[in-house]
Amino acid sequence: MAVSSAQKPWLASYSGEMKAHVEEVPYRLLGDIAVESARRTPNKTAFTCVMPNGMQGSLSYRDVDRLSDQFAAYLHAELRLPPGSRVAIQAPNGLAYPVVAFGVFKAGCTLVNVNPLYLGEEAAAVFADAGVSVLVVIDMFADRTAQALAAVPVKTVILVSAAELFPALPRTVIGLVQKHVGKEIPAPRFPHIRLGQAMALGRAKMVRGLRISDIGGTLQPTAVACLQYTGGTTGVSKGAMLTHANLIMNVMQVLYFAGSKISRDDAILTALPLYHIFAFTVNFLTFAARSAHVVMVPNPRPLTNLRKAFEKYPISFITGVNTLFNGLLNEAWFTTLPKPHLKICVAGGMALQQAVAERWLKIVGVPVGEGYGLTETSPVVCFNPLGSGHNGSIGIPIPDTDAKCVDDDFNEVPPGMPGELAVRGAQVMAGYWRRPDETAKVMRGEWILTGDIATMDEAGYFRIVDRRKDMILVSGFNVFPNEVEDILVKMPGVKEAAVVGVPDGAAGEAPKAFIVRMDDAVTAKSVRAHCRQHLTGYKVPKFVEFRDDLPKSSVGKILRKDLRG
Repeated sequence: MAVSSAQKPWLASYSGEMKAHVEEVPYRLLGDIAVESARRTPNKTAFTCVMPNGMQGSLSYRDVDRLSDQFAAYLHAELRLPPGSRVAIQAPNGLAYPVVAFGVFKAGCTLVNVNPLYLGEEAAAVFADAGVSVLVVIDMFADRTAQALAAVPVKTVILVSAAELFPALPRTVIGLVQKHVGKEIPAPRFPHIRLGQAMALGRAKMVRGLRISDIGGTLQPTAVACLQYTGGTTGVSKGAMLTHANLIMNVMQVLYFAGSKISRDDAILTALPLYHIFAFTVNFLTFAARSAHVVMVPNPRPLTNLRKAFEKYPISFITGVNTLFNGLLNEAWFTTLPKPHLKICVAGGMALQQAVAERWLKIVGVPVGEGYGLTETSPVVCFNPLGSGHNGSIGIPIPDTDAKCVDDDFNEVPPGMPGELAVRGAQVMAGYWRRPDETAKVMRGEWILTGDIATMDEAGYFRIVDRRKDMILVSGFNVFPNEVEDILVKMPGVKEAAVVGVPDGAAGEAPKAFIVRMDDAVTAKSVRAHCRQHLTGYKVPKFVEFRDDLPKSSVGKILRKDLRG
């Protein structure tokens, strides 16, 4: 039965090439993306990794398919891993990442993305929970790896370098500089094999007749492709089980929503880490499915690390979080550098502040559009039509996605009223790994509760009011930190701001602002005076603290929980 725009008012905003329904899914399993892109555009540059000094390496789609076959053969025939075995990758953006990821998928194993900046104890907790059989890890952090393995042994450890799969000369130069000048490569104190050796063993298996296409023959699209660890909607670290079908569907949803705005001629700057679900699905899988060019930077800090990528390649897409866009606006090299190819900028991961969006449009000349998703939804749920710019909303649900705002009894609230955002679609996870209790907390049949408070307007555009757990209760009144932060960053001299609730006697809680300022003339008194011009009294920060910087996640999202102490 057809669904009317009255039931889904956002359908009226679908226009031109935007399609509300995914008509064809050309892949059974995620490894098929590498196979099809290699068949379609074998010589097209697929992935490029650009170092801060400008040295780079690239792989074609044929290279990615061939090398990932070799890694799959190693996992399947040399290590004899049964289907579903967990293979962790703990490495920054680099050429090894797509080879390993597609190899894991082709071998019928489950990829576990692990933040390479994790300390030994943090990594060990993921290894233990996931039951990791193989670890692919950057050699720069061998000391941390040794600590993790001492607590939770992993049977097979494969080391990769920052310049893995680069041409011989830059690979050698970078390796020597890291090892002997920067002293950045500690000696590994655990049994290991290098990625090149592993692929050579896999290649030998293929020479003897192993056919990679036979490995996934019995694997179903409902098999778990990724364990993506997240604090999720309840704050407890757990692995979201994302199936091949979940992730493939989310890729197709984005492509059907975008139409021709994403083409094989595009180059997307990938400063966000690929182990994060936003970059994993959008930058990596989606742009690979379109046979586009993924330009990776291993570490975007400092932001000057991005300069060579902009100078050397025709960047047409940027994805990032609010802090990345804000930071680039404060880099003289970026604001003066010509960007003739740039056409689409997409923000996610945290609220895009209006002041940042307006300044970006004025200086860069290209609007930033905001989207929304969460790890548990593979991740994309909503997007503003590409190229439409900032309007204060997270956009409309992407194809074949339902969304609604509900009260505590799961009753849908009227348009304009705040409620918890609930989502339904083929991209919703299969559940939390070995955590049925946590799964039950967020699932309502096919619907998942996001933990975000949102409103929907009459046209079907959603706006995030704030995280439910971040809401501040002042004498019975709700204060949403996003609203206060948006006012704070509009104040001249304020670079970044975060607001949390702190205990405050009879009132229960009071807003406290943490501010990074660019001008020492900004004082606690002037901050409160500025806020009083735009906010009702109980929303004005009672306490103001200035800091040199704010705690951020690996993708640059401000961590309010760390500020609450």
